[in-house]
Amino acid sequence: MRIFKIITVILLLLGGAYAASMYYFVDENKNFTVEKEIDYPVDKVFAQFNNLQSFTRWNNFFTSSQSMDIDYYTPYEGQGSAISYVDSKNDTDGEMFIRYENLNKTLKYQLFEDKNENPTLVDVKFKPVSAEKTKIIWYVHTPKLSVWRRVENFWTEDRFAENITKSMVNLKNALGNKVEKDNQMAAIKYDSLMVENEEDKLLLGINVSTSNKKDALYKNIVMNYNKVYNFVTMDLGKRDDEFGYPILMTDADNYKDKEVSYFLGIPLSKKIGVSDNNFNFRSVNPSQNYVMYYKGNYEGRIKAIQQLIQKAKKDEMRFGDIRQTFIERPMEGQVVNMKLSLSVYK
Repeated sequence: MRIFKIITVILLLLGGAYAASMYYFVDENKNFTVEKEIDYPVDKVFAQFNNLQSFTRWNNFFTSSQSMDIDYYTPYEGQGSAISYVDSKNDTDGEMFIRYENLNKTLKYQLFEDKNENPTLVDVKFKPVSAEKTKIIWYVHTPKLSVWRRVENFWTEDRFAENITKSMVNLKNALGNKVEKDNQMAAIKYDSLMVENEEDKLLLGINVSTSNKKDALYKNIVMNYNKVYNFVTMDLGKRDDEFGYPILMTDADNYKDKEVSYFLGIPLSKKIGVSDNNFNFRSVNPSQNYVMYYKGNYEGRIKAIQQLIQKAKKDEMRFGDIRQTFIERPMEGQVVNMKLSLSVYK
C-alpha cells in the first residue's frame, strides 16, 4: 500500500513537472514559413492548388495513404470549395476549406483535423520568379494546444516541411505530364514531316506478339492498352495526370509481316515495385527522330511510316524502331490520333 502511494506521488510530481515545463517553455501554437521553387509558370502552379480535386492527387498527405476516402463539395475550385476525408486505417479524419482566393497570387486554407474545433490556418502565396519558374510560400499557423498535447509542437514544423518536400516531387511530375500533353496537343501539325530530339523515358508495359491480319492487330492493341491502363490506374493507383501518353514500340517495317511483335507501355516518372510478371519496365534512350502526326484509320498509318523511312534513306540515315504515341486513347471502332516517331542516326 505504501509503495502504491509513493508511486502515485512520483507520478503526480512528474506530471506536474511536465505540465509546468510545457506551460512555461513550449509555445501553445506554432507559426512557421516554408518556401519552395518549381520550374513551371505561376498560372499552371496555382491551378493545382485552387482545385481541390487536383490538390489531393499530388499532396503527399492524401497520396501516401491507400485507405483515404475523400468527399468533394461544390464549387470544387476556388473560394468556397471544400473536402472532407476519413482514413480508417490510420484512424484520422478532417475537413479542409479554401476561404480566400486571389487569382495566381494567394490562397487561404483552413484545415480541421480529428474533430479539433480550432483549425490550422495555411496561407499560400505564389510569386513568379520568371516566366517559367514560381516561388511558393506557405505561412502556417497551428491551433492552440492544451498543456498535455503541447509536446506535439516539437515535430509539427518538421512533419509539415517533410510533407511539402514530398508533395513538390509529386507536383513536379503531375505538372510535367500535364504540360507535356498540352504542348503536344498545341504543336500538332498533321501529315507534316518534322525532326525532333526526344528525351529519355521510362515505360511500364507489356510485350506482345500477334497476327497482322486486317483489323486483328488494332483490336489486339486496344485490348492490351486496356490491360496496361487498368494495371497502372487500378493496381498501382496512378491517376491520369501522373503519367504520359501510351507508346507502342515496334520494328519500323514490320507492317509487312504476318506476325507483329511490339511493346506497349505507359510513361512513368520512376521505377516502382511490380508484382505481376506480365508487366515490365523498358527504358527509352534519348534520340533524334523523324516525326509525323497522323489521324485516321489505324491501317492508314502505313503511308506515314513509309514516308518517314523514305526520308531516312534519302538522308542516308540508319533507323531503329518506330514509336506510335497515342495522343487519344486507342478505342475499337474509332480513328486513331497518334504521333509516329522514327529514331534515326548516322
